[in-house]
Amino acid sequence: MQIFLQYIKIDLHQKQDFCKMLGMDALDKLDKLILRTLQADGRATYDEISERVGLSASAVLRRVKRLEESGVIDHYVALVNPEAVGLGLTAYINVRLEKNTESHKRHPMDLFRASVQTWPEVVECAALSGEMDYFLRVLVRDMSAYSRFVMDTLLKHPSVLDCKTSFMLDKVKATTALPL
Repeated sequence: MQIFLQYIKIDLHQKQDFCKMLGMDALDKLDKLILRTLQADGRATYDEISERVGLSASAVLRRVKRLEESGVIDHYVALVNPEAVGLGLTAYINVRLEKNTESHKRHPMDLFRASVQTWPEVVECAALSGEMDYFLRVLVRDMSAYSRFVMDTLLKHPSVLDCKTSFMLDKVKATTALPL
């Protein structure tokens, strides 16, 4: 579908409505600046954000509400330092699942995905392309806790065929901020 538009002067709200009508998200420079500010400090007040972006606090509030309602801002959290709560070992585990299923295991990926949701040690799980099927980021207290998790939980799962683990030696970069 091609759309030909002549130059028309429209205000920001009309542009956003037009973009929504076409299924496009309209994040302008101010939206991106607000998002960068909130990513750096999720507890920043509307007054603090307004000083940084050059808008009134009420205009910032309207924009933040719109970003929340449209799903651009997913939710707010407190980021906890794992070491401060006794989780000093980070393991990255690549998992391979069985490909040939038996009759009582019709959906090994579904079973695995459901199980991962119940394992508190797993803080991130991603499906992968390539040789391995899933990538897990696991936070545990120490090597004993890691060993218990792998031997008593992961490798006992009926869908798991194999796993390979790497351990974090040093955190070089860690950010939750998206590049906007």
